[in-house]
Amino acid sequence: MLPSLKDGITLLDVKESRGVPILQSLVLDHLLLHDGPAFWVDANGHATTTTLAQIAPSQRLLNRIHVARGFTAYQHYSAVCDLPTAVNRSIDESIVGTESVTQQTSQRDREAGAHTPSLIIAPAVDAQYQADDTLSGSHAKTLHARALARLSSYADAYDIPVLVTRSGQNEFTASVARIADHRLACEQTRMGPRIVGDNFETLLYPIGDGTYYQTTFAYWRHLLAARAKQVGLQPSPTPSSAGTGRSLTATGETAVATPDPLLDAWTASAGGR
Repeated sequence: MLPSLKDGITLLDVKESRGVPILQSLVLDHLLLHDGPAFWVDANGHATTTTLAQIAPSQRLLNRIHVARGFTAYQHYSAVCDLPTAVNRSIDESIVGTESVTQQTSQRDREAGAHTPSLIIAPAVDAQYQADDTLSGSHAKTLHARALARLSSYADAYDIPVLVTRSGQNEFTASVARIADHRLACEQTRMGPRIVGDNFETLLYPIGDGTYYQTTFAYWRHLLAARAKQVGLQPSPTPSSAGTGRSLTATGETAVATPDPLLDAWTASAGGR
């Protein structure tokens, strides 16, 4: 239903939407599967507590999300730079009940791994740098590049995913795409959000309360291809579009016959649907 976030920087592009619920869903899904807190450097109000509270299955998940907000380019960059300090503070606050400095140090070393970040989120990572009128164009690009470099270094240092989005696709935000290790693209369809990324594609769409699911043709194609491989059946080549003769349909019309009569019957009815 949702893609797994891999270590490194993942760029999520949401077509024609800010994608707040989608972004938050990916964050909460990751926290359900991994220990440790998430550190969120927010811009443009993506860390909305109302939406998070509505979709979170447990309040305990929300307690693991630490949010810093940057309302200017300098504030955003400072929040990114202060992430290691925030991580260390979170670790210290999570380790209590020690009796001595020696025990505290030893316990901190043993338990730090459980309290280090499992995810860093930086939505609209370009927004404040593009909108800040106090910065020249070159200065904004330099400061933004340094923020991206910091995020990339945190992904390597903590061996965790860093999930970012951008406010739009233009010359300024091209640098975000260049540093991304993974890409996710999401668009709204009449059945629900469709996400495509590294070895992932949305194939199931919940209906109503989620008791039933609408499937796509791609789902059945993947399912049957996997089954064929399991039983040792080699996939046959796609039938040639060249006709092998002419046939008469049930309505009395003449049609070109392909090498696959089932395909003929399928495409001849209901417009091929």
